[in-house]
Amino acid sequence: MHEISCSWTGNMAFEAKVNGHSIPLDADTEFGGEDSGPRPKPLILTALAGCSGMDVVSLLKKMREPLSWFNIRVEGNLTDDHPKVYDRIKLIYEFKQSDGLNPANVEKAINLSQDKYCGVSAMLRKAAQVEHEVVYL
Repeated sequence: MHEISCSWTGNMAFEAKVNGHSIPLDADTEFGGEDSGPRPKPLILTALAGCSGMDVVSLLKKMREPLSWFNIRVEGNLTDDHPKVYDRIKLIYEFKQSDGLNPANVEKAINLSQDKYCGVSAMLRKAAQVEHEVVYL
């Protein structure tokens, strides 16, 4: 079981305690906040990137791939009607072309993350279409 604490700190702001770390949360100024922290919904995308990213790094290390740099961008499409939810999510996995990674191993690591290991992705797929793309920079 996981448990977090999320305490109201005034106005529209909260402070979440997660694994002993603090994460400030706040609303945009147009909604009565002071923009002192991220909004909650994009943190769902952050959790997805972190979960899958950790899987991919671990798997590529086991495959002895020469990884020197890695980035994940996540795009979440919000529905227009309330409650606004992500109905389509796209992960863009970015790698350095100069690392000389084997593209087949990169795709295998990503697919294993998405299909077997990443629990955040598994949860989100129950509510949204989740897809990915690999980009070599």
